[in-house]
Amino acid sequence: MFLHNLKYELLCNLRAPALIAWLMIFPIFLGIVFRIGFGSIYENNDLFGAIPTAVVETEKDEIFGRVIDSVSGEGSPLLIVTYADNDKALDMLKNGEVKGIIYSGGKVTLTVAGKGIQETMLKAFVEQYGVYETIIRDALEHDPAKAPKVIEALSSDIKACTEIPMTQGNPDPYAQYFYNLIAMVAIFGSVTGLHITENNQANMSPLGAKKNCSPTPKSISLIASLTGSFIAQAVCMLICVTFIVFVLKVDFGGRLPLVYAAAVTGGIMGVTMGFFIGSIGRLSNEFKNGIAMTVSMVGCFLSGLMVGSMKAVIAEKLPWFNNVNPVAIISDCFYCLNLYSDYDRFNFKMISMLVYIVVFTALGIILSRRKKYASI
Repeated sequence: MFLHNLKYELLCNLRAPALIAWLMIFPIFLGIVFRIGFGSIYENNDLFGAIPTAVVETEKDEIFGRVIDSVSGEGSPLLIVTYADNDKALDMLKNGEVKGIIYSGGKVTLTVAGKGIQETMLKAFVEQYGVYETIIRDALEHDPAKAPKVIEALSSDIKACTEIPMTQGNPDPYAQYFYNLIAMVAIFGSVTGLHITENNQANMSPLGAKKNCSPTPKSISLIASLTGSFIAQAVCMLICVTFIVFVLKVDFGGRLPLVYAAAVTGGIMGVTMGFFIGSIGRLSNEFKNGIAMTVSMVGCFLSGLMVGSMKAVIAEKLPWFNNVNPVAIISDCFYCLNLYSDYDRFNFKMISMLVYIVVFTALGIILSRRKKYASI
């Protein structure tokens, strides 16, 4: 009897337009928009690495050559240098293969095509070289034996910025939008949860009236409906995470199985939240849908889906709120897995979701089982 009900519950979920639209099509579309909008901001403006640079030698300059060799050598180079003639260098700059062109011989000059952090570093390097060039030439003229030490000292000063990773995960601040996107899909599982009560209460739908007239115990019908919705929501969450990680190429760190586990748990929490909302009172389906969508969207906003800094603002003004906002709890799971080496905070968030699931399910079953009808 349970398996029979579960089978038809899964079929109903697969045929539900809301499931396809809100939990599959919309997240994929929004994820693509996020990737286009945020995909290269961190790499271009925040992340520093060796700068691809073209060097055009209008005339041979031994001092400049030594400095370039020093800052592009092994270890942690400042520049990745390609020597080329002027035409080739301009083509490379136009095609984005290099960030700038340094012209040596006489006065060293620079040509760039953008205003990012790497272009700024190139500009600082050329200006600093201009300041130090006189010192290097003076050392070569008066004491050539000390010239290599002078060049090494000045080059190390130029490369004073050393990258010290604070985490082994992805430090891209724009990844939080994808965390919140997955959390949004999870909490939108409340739409699926609402259909559980709608299809099991005689006063809410014709299907609910039929189920209440059937010999199947209401507890079996409810458990089958919940199980079917959990499975459908879990599949949606797996598709969402897989699309973001493997198609959009968003780095979630090295603990992907736990990312999937957190996403599925969050999706089940969303279903139980909708089940609980649908079990309250005798309000219309439209009104309950409005409540579920309002709670979901407000939670998404306060978690940072629309404004990335909102979660930090909430943490400053209301430190406790992010620990009770279901959307923030889900997105924090991905944040913890990506940036923290231990599991303490992640475990706390997972336990919080499990508590929500138990509470929402218990209250929903209690409220649903108490429904009595004078006639059907």
